[in-house]
Amino acid sequence: MDIESEIDQATQRALLDKVRRHTGIHMADRKWTLLQGRLRRRLQALALNRYRDYLAVLDAQPEEVGSFINLVTTNETSFFRTPRIWDHFWQQLLPEWFRQHRGATLQLWSAAASTGEEAYSMAMMCEEFREHHPAFKYQILATDIASQVLAVGKAGFYQGKSIEGLKRTRPEWLAKYFQPSSDGYLASPMLRSHVLFREHHLHKRLDGASRFDITLLRNVLIYFDEEGQCNVLENVRRAMSPGGVLIIGESESLTRLNVGFDFEQPLIYRRQEGAHA
Repeated sequence: MDIESEIDQATQRALLDKVRRHTGIHMADRKWTLLQGRLRRRLQALALNRYRDYLAVLDAQPEEVGSFINLVTTNETSFFRTPRIWDHFWQQLLPEWFRQHRGATLQLWSAAASTGEEAYSMAMMCEEFREHHPAFKYQILATDIASQVLAVGKAGFYQGKSIEGLKRTRPEWLAKYFQPSSDGYLASPMLRSHVLFREHHLHKRLDGASRFDITLLRNVLIYFDEEGQCNVLENVRRAMSPGGVLIIGESESLTRLNVGFDFEQPLIYRRQEGAHA
């Protein structure tokens, strides 16, 4: 089936607005070609040849919104992405928290978890730390807006580029925490028992009583305009403990935003103690 190549401006604008409405992502007009390419396969699957017809489907069938979100969100991640973050996590954050919170459970949040590599990276480091400190306890919440990538994380099965990176950088941890399975590797039941995967929209308040001590919100803010960034960061701040640590992505900064976090070092911020709940 031939999909129309010429799309009227009103339809383009309406679809870009749908992206913002359902994900919070600010996608400028110049990103239309990218969006068009991502939607093309979905139109083919639905036997549609006009983008305006897909707009009608989105409006008439609420269940289609999940597929739309899966298509338009970017989900690039890897195990132990940005090594200096993980060096800081191991050398400073875990020992510092453990000294100050004996008997408590460390609450961690992978706030844009994608397929789960980040959450399992945290879990592996926590397990290594627990070997040296048997009283240490932890729990990880991994959230994302896209159900499709969360399903991968829940399954804990990895192959290809993702697992090759772990095999190259930490082969002993791959052998220790993953089991060969078919043509990939499966995270051990023990590792998976510490990670809860859950669908969540960052532009909404996170339900639940947990206050997070360490939150990773990496390479997400770049997709929002300033208003959207402030909204997301306010929701994240409210979910964190006073003095909790927020880690962001390499190309992101909070220094020009008044959002209740103090700069500690590049990529590392701390929730202000006196910030209102």
